[in-house]
Formats: sequence, structure tokens, C-alpha cells
Amino acid sequence: MSAIVDSRTTDALMSSISATDPSVIWIVVLGFIIAFFLAFGVGANDVANSFGTSVGSKVLTLRQACILATIFEIAGSMTMGYAVSSTIRTKMIDIDIFAGEEKRLMLGYLSALIGGAVWNLVATFAGMPISGTHSIVGAIIGFAVVAKGFGSVKWIEIAKIVGSWFVSPILSGIVSVLIFLVLRIFILEKV
Repeated sequence: MSAIVDSRTTDALMSSISATDPSVIWIVVLGFIIAFFLAFGVGANDVANSFGTSVGSKVLTLRQACILATIFEIAGSMTMGYAVSSTIRTKMIDIDIFAGEEKRLMLGYLSALIGGAVWNLVATFAGMPISGTHSIVGAIIGFAVVAKGFGSVKWIEIAKIVGSWFVSPILSGIVSVLIFLVLRIFILEKV
């Protein structure tokens, strides 16, 4: 329910300014272009995480991995990506304090998008496996603190997000161990 309320608040705030308003159209267009660079960086960095082991073990060719990655990245973003983008858009900062300053909010999100894209691309070119989510979360916190101070950040929501960064690898490790044990018992030991 809170996501619906937050979404309505965001929609009400942003309805006072149109994306086709000549004073902000450049922000929309530039944001659209930068989003492609961010997506490129995230794809270049994260696809290796998803399919590196399959290609390395020669289960898939690089071409097959890229085709599968394209299909499933698009399918995932279209079917399940809304929940994450809703969190990024409405739950991390108090956007109500930007009432009457919608252009400033748009510029803040544009700055976060540019910061996330630049860091993602730099890290990818340097061969560093990073998280696009970590990058954009940090960038949004950064612009909110500079624009409106520490009180503009919803720190409890940030704690939940950061907490998931610690829980996620632990749970993934546990699931991986369990799956490998099952495979070892029922497949590897029978060969």
C-alpha cells in the first residue's frame, strides 16, 4: 500500500511539470541518452556475472550466452523490474520536499544517472565487477544530501537496501551449497 501512496505522491508532484515542457525537454532527452550508457555499463559488467561460468566451462558459446542474456535481461526488466525501479524512484528520498522544485528534482535524478553511468563504465573498463544498483543508490543519496540535506534521505529504507546487499550473498551461498550437495549425491556419485 505504501508503494501506491508513494507512487501517487510522485505522480502528483511530477504532474505539475510536463516532460514536453520546453524548459525541461533537454533533461528528458539527455536522461534518455545517459540511460542507454548506464544500461550498456550494467550489461557489460553484470552479464559476465550471470554467464561467465557457463562460457568458461564451455556449456555455452559466447554468442549463445549473449543471446540468452539479451532475452532474459529484457524479460526480467519488463516483468519484474517495476518493483525495483519503484523503490529507486519513490522510497529512497523524500520527494515531497521538492514540491515546487520539480526541475531541481529532475536535475538531481539526471545527475545521479550520469554519476552511476560514468562509474559503471569506468569500473567496467578497469575490469572491476561492481553493482549497478550500488552505484545508482549511492548517486541518488549523494544528490539528495547536496540538494536538501541529510534529512531528505529515507535512512530506514536505505538500511533495508544496504542490508539486502549483505544478506544476498549469504543466501546465494547457502542455496548454492544445497544445490551442489544434491547434484553431488544424485548425479556425481552415480557416475
